[in-house]
Amino acid sequence: MTDTVFPTGLRALAPNYDLILCDVWGVIHNGRSAFAEAGEALVKFREDGGRVVLITNAPVPKPRVIRYFAPLGVPDEAWDDCASSGDATRHLLESQPHKTIWVYGMDNGEEHDRFLYEGLPNPVAEGPEADLMLCIGLPDQQNDHPEDYREELREIARVGPVMVCANPDIQVRVGNQLVWCAGALAAIYEEEGGKVIYPGKPHAAIYDLARQKAAALGPLPDPARILTIGDGPITDIAGANREGLDCLYVGTGLANTHSEDFSADVRKLMDEAGVRATYAMRALNW
Repeated sequence: MTDTVFPTGLRALAPNYDLILCDVWGVIHNGRSAFAEAGEALVKFREDGGRVVLITNAPVPKPRVIRYFAPLGVPDEAWDDCASSGDATRHLLESQPHKTIWVYGMDNGEEHDRFLYEGLPNPVAEGPEADLMLCIGLPDQQNDHPEDYREELREIARVGPVMVCANPDIQVRVGNQLVWCAGALAAIYEEEGGKVIYPGKPHAAIYDLARQKAAALGPLPDPARILTIGDGPITDIAGANREGLDCLYVGTGLANTHSEDFSADVRKLMDEAGVRATYAMRALNW
């Protein structure tokens, strides 16, 4: 297996790629403010003729993802289109319009809102007798712990609805705080015998959606000319590995406390996750 390469900036890689599939949270912003150098790097990649499709596990449709960009300081010139796990989830549900859905783990916050399921053709059920259990996240992601729900999830698994996990992330960094996501509940549900479908990273549906969006911008490049960028070993890097795409790991997201020996940290992180990063940088820059 080829070892990870540690470039000083995206500039060194840009000539080898025509399309970037770039994660959002942890790469271009942290939920509180944008990473200015990351946005600048993507802007310059596009100025040189490259295309950028953002690919995020946010459990909301694209308009709800990009509405944060201007307030956070993400430049419009940094991206061409956006594929979200929320949209991939909606496409999955729309393809099964007669299956009933039960919305689980929703609050009134921006991450867990009605925009994920509003307007779908699926009948809505009020409990686990539904065909599909749409898991958006923890009802209180700031204060609850996934283990708080194990007993409840065990009982639901016995009834048997298939869980559709709208956000496969286990955790996401919001500013300096890690908060739990729907993927943590999905992991418990599987441990308790439930079946889970994941439309987001690292699974195929969201990559298919991202390629569709890229193809709408122009001819789809050969896979060898596509670079993925992300901060999550078990989502971004694992997904790229499964899709056979080169990937750049950046250390500004989940594991943003790397030591001075960044290369050793990365190798340990990838080994623990059982994945391989083609490249790694402390932060995305040009």
